[in-house]
Amino acid sequence: MELQERDCEIIRLVHRHRFLRSEQIIALLGDSRQQVLRRLQTLYHHGFLERPRAQLRYYDPDVPRSIVYGLGRKGGTLLRQRFNLEVDPHSWSEQTHQVGRVYLEHALFVADVMVAVETSCRKRGDVKLIQEEDINISREKQPLPWRVTLHDGTKLGVVPDRVFALEYAGQNGQRERVFFFLEADRGTMPVKRHTLAQTSFYRKLLAYEATWSQGVHKRLGMNRIRVLTVTTSAMRVKSLAQAASSLERGHGLFLFADKSILSGDILSSLWQTAKPGEPRRLL
Repeated sequence: MELQERDCEIIRLVHRHRFLRSEQIIALLGDSRQQVLRRLQTLYHHGFLERPRAQLRYYDPDVPRSIVYGLGRKGGTLLRQRFNLEVDPHSWSEQTHQVGRVYLEHALFVADVMVAVETSCRKRGDVKLIQEEDINISREKQPLPWRVTLHDGTKLGVVPDRVFALEYAGQNGQRERVFFFLEADRGTMPVKRHTLAQTSFYRKLLAYEATWSQGVHKRLGMNRIRVLTVTTSAMRVKSLAQAASSLERGHGLFLFADKSILSGDILSSLWQTAKPGEPRRLL
């Protein structure tokens, strides 16, 4: 096999998103579908990519479904040697094989959102997507992920599903940058529970509200932030937005949408806020 530059790009994409369907890779590359599928098959058979076994547990042979790819041992070695990335090839390959179905489905949902953002930026041309690995985060002052302390002394960890930024020309013509914390909600977590000791989406909202009100985002080097939540249905959107509206402050931080937003232009589509009747766009 003669490794091509496009092959390296495919391997880097899979590493960035952890897992990708073949159709997601095709959308990101913008190349011929058949050509990409052939290269994916070649990379898999030569050990640069792996196919997680978990996808077989819910695979229906009668329904067309994209094959899911993760990083293989040779792919990890390539990233470490050629691009100086801190990748343990053996660990990544093993994790790809052993990943569970729930984690895999969640990772693919996160990837769905990020693919929609990247392809929308590409079509518009005037908005630059800055990936998490390219964001200059002030980790010396504040680690990522981070922890916050609520008014009652409760300590909560904050672990976004993905961090990214959008850069664009503002009304005054100067470049502006907004940072986004993504939550891909598959509707499996209760919206509210009796105590904050139990996991709930409301607990996540409280942690993000504290991040903003305590200025933690500024210690991360982020002046403007938004929390994006993409979920499974319009009904779930309504429940999450109502939970956010019960917060004492920070209502403007949160934007909600169901997964139907992924089929259009995610940048120009309207998102639900914590204030009923006041939808907003990302920019």
